[in-house]
Amino acid sequence: QVQLVESGGGLVQAGGSLRLSCAASGRTFSSAAMGWFRQAPGKEREFVATINRNGDSTYYADFVKGRFTLSRDNAENTVILQMNSLKLEDTAVYYCAQRAGYYSGNFLYTRPNDYDVWGQGTQVTVSS
Repeated sequence: QVQLVESGGGLVQAGGSLRLSCAASGRTFSSAAMGWFRQAPGKEREFVATINRNGDSTYYADFVKGRFTLSRDNAENTVILQMNSLKLEDTAVYYCAQRAGYYSGNFLYTRPNDYDVWGQGTQVTVSS
């Protein structure tokens, strides 16, 4: 049974930084693509970033390009989302997701339906 646990959220001023971590249990991590999504109140869940199983390829939503960096450590079963230059509109619950039950290949995935295991989410609040 794969489980994902996010941490690192919190309250930060605009322009500041946060580092989100996602720790995964189970034996599928190194063969699975990983993704981050976010959901603000009253809005649909939206794609933020994804990383392939090897960790050598990433893809970002346009609104985070140049500000967020996604990385993974397959030895530690962890993905890290480093968020810099945070904006008010980055306020949301951030979710980590794993493509655990499907073949990932070495590809990237941007849709929520591409992932079958989700964490509980961590709140990120950016204040002015």
